[in-house]
Amino acid sequence: MDDQPNPLSLPPDAPPRRRRERADRPAIEMPPSPPVLPDLDETERSRGPGGPPPRSRLRVPLRYGILLLIVIALILWLVLRSGPQAPTTGRFQSGGPTPVGAAAVEKGDMPVTLSGLGTVTPLAMVTIRTQINGQLIEVAFKEGQMVNKGDFLAQIDPRPYQVALEQAQGQLAKDQALLKNSELDLTRYRTLVAQNSIARQTADTQVAVVQQNRGTVQADQAQVDTQKLNLTYCRIVAPVGGRVGLRQVDPGNYVQTSDANGIVVITQLQPISVIFTLPEDSLQAVLRRVRGGQTLTVTAFDRSGTNRLDTGRLDTIDNQIDTSTGTVKLRATFDNPDQTLFPNQFVNIQLLVDTLRGADLIPNAAVQRGAPGTFVYVVKPDETVAAQPVTLGPGDDKRSVVTKGLEPGQLVVTDGADRLKDGAKVRVAQNAAAGAAQPEGAAGAQPPAAAQPGAPAQPGTAAQPGAPADPQQRPDGQRRRRNAE
Repeated sequence: MDDQPNPLSLPPDAPPRRRRERADRPAIEMPPSPPVLPDLDETERSRGPGGPPPRSRLRVPLRYGILLLIVIALILWLVLRSGPQAPTTGRFQSGGPTPVGAAAVEKGDMPVTLSGLGTVTPLAMVTIRTQINGQLIEVAFKEGQMVNKGDFLAQIDPRPYQVALEQAQGQLAKDQALLKNSELDLTRYRTLVAQNSIARQTADTQVAVVQQNRGTVQADQAQVDTQKLNLTYCRIVAPVGGRVGLRQVDPGNYVQTSDANGIVVITQLQPISVIFTLPEDSLQAVLRRVRGGQTLTVTAFDRSGTNRLDTGRLDTIDNQIDTSTGTVKLRATFDNPDQTLFPNQFVNIQLLVDTLRGADLIPNAAVQRGAPGTFVYVVKPDETVAAQPVTLGPGDDKRSVVTKGLEPGQLVVTDGADRLKDGAKVRVAQNAAAGAAQPEGAAGAQPPAAAQPGAPAQPGTAAQPGAPADPQQRPDGQRRRRNAE
């Protein structure tokens, strides 16, 4: 039907139709007719034989070609991805034994310590103030200097007090002369009374005058002593030994007893104390040792807790517990020979309460916590691991005491436990195997050196995880299995 020509359409070479003009009628102009749209088949006929195909027919093969290329690229990617890959290790490793690090349960001594936070507090901190008013004319110390008790520190102008002393001494001499004269008169009056030459009342009055003069002399003597004491106060000396701080007043200033800052502050550094706190639950363990007459050792560490500053002894325990914090204060004394402890310094304190002798010790890295509680992975002779529940005792930052669940010489996993489960196959690193053999008689052997990455394992060196171990360095379980085969 599409190939049939449209009867209404004109051939392309046909001349346009024109209305015939009749001679008997005037010509009437007609508007031009719109061009006739070509038929769809006309485009194909105008292309002629051998011309290019239409654009719509080229799109279908092009789409199939692009889809085919995508499928081929996907197949190639899957083939390359499923090719040989490097063996994977880690948490999701599916085949082969898992390399782990291990350590043996050892016998040893474990100190039982209590940790607390403390502040370095000097046993004596004295603010040097003047006890009299006057001009400061001399300062005999240097800031930061170490002084001993009785060392000269400062001098206040003594001249006003020297003049006052001389005045008091003059008044004393005058009153002493009056007293002596009154005593002589009293002696004469008593003689005359015995002769009935004067009335007894005159002698009694003279006795009162003598007593009055004696009181005046005593008051004058007190004034003399006061002025002598003021002269002593003009010379300021160190009441305690320690380190001198920064000077608060310069020479030439007029100092008074009402000055709040004083002249300087002396802080005692040797010995020095540390006030620290412990939880009230730990108080009874400390009291039992103190009541037994034992001296407890106290070690002071810096803020990071890694550098040991000094070692001292427990001095006293406070008489009450702080209800707001539930802690009790304790004071420890340190000789501080190197002056490593500084006043108001923040320190970490470890109080040695007891020492467990011959306890079973394991590294802290071997301890695991999960649904069964606290447990460790024990390496069996057949190179498998078993989850063993344990009961832990005291410990430090490296080791812990096992009170129940393990025996000395057993091998526990310290590295790689996160990739294990009960009954998993493992391969113990050589350094761990060497360390496990030491408690049985090879304690004096030196640990093997670590092998370089990429180099073949030599006898006496530690094999890298994932690399084949030397047959002579295999654990006992591997040697027995190989001999059985």
